[in-house]
Amino acid sequence: MAKGFTQKKGVDFDEIFSPVVKHCSIWVLLAIVALWDLELEQMDVKTTFLHGNLEEEIYILQPEGFVEPGNEKKVCKLRRSLYGLKQAPRMWNKRFDTFMTS
Repeated sequence: MAKGFTQKKGVDFDEIFSPVVKHCSIWVLLAIVALWDLELEQMDVKTTFLHGNLEEEIYILQPEGFVEPGNEKKVCKLRRSLYGLKQAPRMWNKRFDTFMTS
C-alpha cells in the first residue's frame, strides 16, 4: 500500500475523487428490476484500484521485505495505481468509464 498521505498536490497528483452513488439511484434501479422481473447481481472486485493507469510519474521506496541488498537507495517507479494513492479511485473510474462507453 502506498503512503498517500505523503503526496503533494501539483507534484504527485492533480485531481482526486472517489465516485459514489446516490441512494435514490439505487432505489430507482431496484424498482426497475422489480417492475420488469429482472435479475440483479452484485460483484466486488478486490483488486480494482490496481488496474488504473497513472497519468503522473510516481516513485515509491522499495517495500519493506523486498529491499534488494546493495540497492537500498533505489526507488520503484509505478506503472499502475496502487492502494493508498490519492488518485487511485479517480484513475480506476476513468478507465472503467472509458471501457463502458466504448
